[in-house]
Amino acid sequence: MNALQQLSRGAGATTRTRAYDALRAAIVGGALVPGARLSENDLAETLGVSRTPVREALLRLREDQLVEAVPQLGTFVTPISIRAVKDAQFLREAVECAAVRLAAERARPDDIAALHDVLRRQEQARDAQDLDGWFQLDDEFHHAVCDLSGRPIAWQVGRRANGHLDRIRRLSLPVPSYLGEMVDEHRRVVDAIDLGDPALAEAALRHHLRMVLSGVPVLRTEQPELFAHDEQEEEL
Repeated sequence: MNALQQLSRGAGATTRTRAYDALRAAIVGGALVPGARLSENDLAETLGVSRTPVREALLRLREDQLVEAVPQLGTFVTPISIRAVKDAQFLREAVECAAVRLAAERARPDDIAALHDVLRRQEQARDAQDLDGWFQLDDEFHHAVCDLSGRPIAWQVGRRANGHLDRIRRLSLPVPSYLGEMVDEHRRVVDAIDLGDPALAEAALRHHLRMVLSGVPVLRTEQPELFAHDEQEEEL
């Protein structure tokens, strides 16, 4: 629970939002594994809040399909659902590919410089094997691209649907060469935006988004306990 305790500390957000962010991050990051029982009392004590924001956070996580309430038994972390991953990937491609086309039309030199700064920090996290830091920078990159479109809702809509997809992304980070490949993919997206070529930017981003899922079959084979067993025949 130490990870939850650390994640709960922050300013500028409601207690409910901080509790939700902390629990979501713990599920995505693997600190709370599939099947883990979530006690409102224990979580409230760990997070240093009352039960009310924890209860509200758990309701949001149920909407995200990251936890489920089992009558008479309690609330549990759900296994990774390949169906939910596919739904999130469909939405993410539709929204982010539309956003990157607009970004390529709107980006100014200082915007490109800001994207290159994110790439530089991603390289540093890659070299240091700072997986948590890299994961945050990955989100920062995609968030920035969506914001450049002038449609910030693109990021907000995608994030709520991405819970199971984010779990796959986080599990993939320790795979050898994965971080380097993702940085290269990001760089190709930035280069296309810099050229002001919407079609090239969309193609680069679409390829990148699909590459993110390339390791799923291996993850399912090596860590089957993390995945929903009734979806074993579901293919990406």
